[in-house]
Amino acid sequence: MTTKLPLDSNDNPIPALRLKDNGAHVVATSGTSARNSTAFDADTRVISVYATEDVYLNFGDSSVSAGTSDHFFPAGVYYDVALGGGATAHDTHVAALRVSTNGQLYISEKV
Repeated sequence: MTTKLPLDSNDNPIPALRLKDNGAHVVATSGTSARNSTAFDADTRVISVYATEDVYLNFGDSSVSAGTSDHFFPAGVYYDVALGGGATAHDTHVAALRVSTNGQLYISEKV
């Protein structure tokens, strides 16, 4: 069976991921798009995000930016997002733009 879950060294799907050492990021959200300054590790396939205020999110490379037509993400929700890999491009950054109030976007890499 094909799976999008990460695989262990024996190619078995891993249903639960651990937080990556040194894989925490914080992005200050405001009226200008901002993104994580350090790229996600090439081994990271999933990130968790939590926003203190409503934001718009966009995923991509080091030039990604977020706008009002991007994905709405509500405040107070802890959510896992796949970054790609394999046949899909691996996103290295997430950009955030506040909806109405400045806040923080917390990002945790998982491996």
